[in-house]
Amino acid sequence: MKYLIYIVCFLFLSTNLALAQSTNLIKHKVQKGETIAQISIKYSVTPSDIYKLNPDAQKGVEENTILIIPNKAKVKVEIPSNSTTKKHTVLAKETLYSLSKLYNVSISDIEKANVETLKEGVKIGMVLMIPAKGKSIPVEKPKPNNPKTAVYHEVKAKETKYAIAKQYEITIEQLEKLNPEIVNIELPIGFKLLINGEKINVAPKPIIVNVPTPKPSESLYVIKAKETLYSISNQFEVTQEELLALNPELKDGVIEGMSIKVPMKSSVLAMKKEYKDLTKSIQKGTNKKLALLLPFNLTKLDQDTINSTKARLKKDKFLNMTLDFYAGALVAIDSVRKMGLNVDVTILDSNETKSTSNVTSLVQENNLKIFDAIIGPFYQNNVEKTASLLSASNVPVFSPLSKDYDKKFPNLVQATPSVDDIKNAIFDFMRAKNGNMIAIVDPKKASVKQYISENHKDVLFAQFTEKGSLDIENLKSMLVKDKTNFVIMETEKTNLILSITNTLASLLPNYDIKLVILGENDALDYEEIAMTRLTKLKMHYPSLTRVNESDEANIFENSFKRKNKIVPNQFATRGFDVTFDVLLRLTQEKNITETLNETATEQVENRFYYKQNPDGGYTNKGVYILYYDTDLTIKEAK
Repeated sequence: MKYLIYIVCFLFLSTNLALAQSTNLIKHKVQKGETIAQISIKYSVTPSDIYKLNPDAQKGVEENTILIIPNKAKVKVEIPSNSTTKKHTVLAKETLYSLSKLYNVSISDIEKANVETLKEGVKIGMVLMIPAKGKSIPVEKPKPNNPKTAVYHEVKAKETKYAIAKQYEITIEQLEKLNPEIVNIELPIGFKLLINGEKINVAPKPIIVNVPTPKPSESLYVIKAKETLYSISNQFEVTQEELLALNPELKDGVIEGMSIKVPMKSSVLAMKKEYKDLTKSIQKGTNKKLALLLPFNLTKLDQDTINSTKARLKKDKFLNMTLDFYAGALVAIDSVRKMGLNVDVTILDSNETKSTSNVTSLVQENNLKIFDAIIGPFYQNNVEKTASLLSASNVPVFSPLSKDYDKKFPNLVQATPSVDDIKNAIFDFMRAKNGNMIAIVDPKKASVKQYISENHKDVLFAQFTEKGSLDIENLKSMLVKDKTNFVIMETEKTNLILSITNTLASLLPNYDIKLVILGENDALDYEEIAMTRLTKLKMHYPSLTRVNESDEANIFENSFKRKNKIVPNQFATRGFDVTFDVLLRLTQEKNITETLNETATEQVENRFYYKQNPDGGYTNKGVYILYYDTDLTIKEAK
């Protein structure tokens, strides 16, 4: 009986002890894609706190893994009532602004209490003294130059610099700076890496230098600050898929200082093309054949009466667009003939809809395989079919209008930049200016935020309050004084546009701020939003076309007005630019493929900067960056 009582008492005491301990612990089930860093932020603990209780987590965590998390909310820290400060260890993504909100003190009070500590800014793991509100602020004394306690990591099998840097939330560059002996080598198993602090009488294991040698067709490239997978692929003219195939570690993100492989041939192609005036290098002795396949759909017109034809011309926008493009193309043809060029131009009716056309019969009946170039049809699936039919003859087929394209053919030339290329151009511009990029995205525009998050990871996002208004203090905390702050605005709400522009205008005396939009926004045309509001912030945006008041542009406009008794619209100008550019490329000493590879051009409103696709064909990357100037004009940003 006595023995039974001892057992009951032991179980009772054990259970109460376990319950006492469990109040300071939390069980967390890892969700898909979650990282230790994200979990530590969620529970306001450090990654090292989690690793102490879950040693296996250092190798990585998988979905549904159960982790034990210290419950800091249950661990009370007794602070004497007369204490003027608290200690706070900085976690990932914490800022002075977020800490001031957490402890209900001003940013300046925190800075005064940590003058020495904050000399190099806020860093993860830094211990800050937080002054109590209403108490006198203690002045931080200069710290003695004693070495910090060193923290090491022992390299395990298959571990990389990237994985270790990510685990400790530092960059590869910082890791190599702390351990200069690992630069340009693969990490040997068992080597002790310094993660934090200073080495004290540590004799590291000898390192066998093993610099990976790229293949003859490859070269090594070290990623720079704020570069993205998109910007690198654009720089070296390769697809993102090609870079990922050569560098699987890029799937986890692009890290500054990371060495990656790039195809050698692409680095040669990445040389910037100069814009040239091809009218100065034409060869008059050439005899070229060009065909325009335009959707007049004459079979439908033949069935109409005169009255129904007139009615159709008033309502059929697609037919009017075709006629405008055709009128501009005729001016281009007339212009090259006046230069003394001998070009045989054939104009054919593609008789097309989105799903049908007569291109197969046109190719056969007109022997288009012997032509030097084709412009059209208009619908993308029809122009792709034309390129397919003529690919064996390697006749270049220019798609004049479509922005949406998927299939690649070696002879298909997309004369209009894609939607993504247009948006990406403005991000490349902002990076080239070494700008600080901040996005204010309407909470209802989730797809825009996702696009920016996935493709441009160096962009910061301004937050909104619970009431749905812009958090102005949060926005201020992101602005930088010694850089141009490009603030991307994505919303169609008039009230939000007014609020954002008012806020940014009020900050102009202290910061260099430029407003940015990623594309057309009809809301900016409303009367409530005065143009002066946008010019004050010098609003920048990407555009397919420019404003051109040059002599050449005036010559085209006057020629068009003489022939058609009206001013050319965007489709007429597009018809001239595409046709004139192709005709000039056909009359050069080099063949048209060489001019696509080597020469960029500008015509009246459009620029043509062709880049070869790795899987065939060419795409036009020629996008203008325009801005509203303070003199109420639109100018090109250089």
